[in-house]
Amino acid sequence: MKILWTDGSAEPNPGPGGWAVIEDCGGGEARPVVLGSEADTTNIRMEGSALIAAIKYAKGEAVEIHTDSEFWVNVLKKWAPSWQANGWRKKNGPIKNLEMVKELYQLYTDNDVELVWVRGHAGMRLNEMADEWAGKARTGAHLE
Repeated sequence: MKILWTDGSAEPNPGPGGWAVIEDCGGGEARPVVLGSEADTTNIRMEGSALIAAIKYAKGEAVEIHTDSEFWVNVLKKWAPSWQANGWRKKNGPIKNLEMVKELYQLYTDNDVELVWVRGHAGMRLNEMADEWAGKARTGAHLE
């Protein structure tokens, strides 16, 4: 099973954004495997983009994804099933970022994904590494 860590950020929010996917290679080793950015975006979109990239990176292999985005964990585990059953509507207004929600939920349900929420900025090495690389991506960093 692949173990991945994701993070995304925009600074300011909204503003330039970046996201990162970090692979836990075992034995204390980890490396960034996918980065991305957008010129004008939000933290929520960058967190979602990182999750999409992580699932696609796993290429159908079972994957455990650690994220500090409580919002996206709730979307995928709690809210999207009922939104989908109701024709992608919710009671109190439109679903923001609906196309991203649909894409991510489809990937989540079509693949063997275990989503693990972690508290952000709590000193977890790989969460901090994902945050650092999301910031680097936001300012133009690329992987070779």
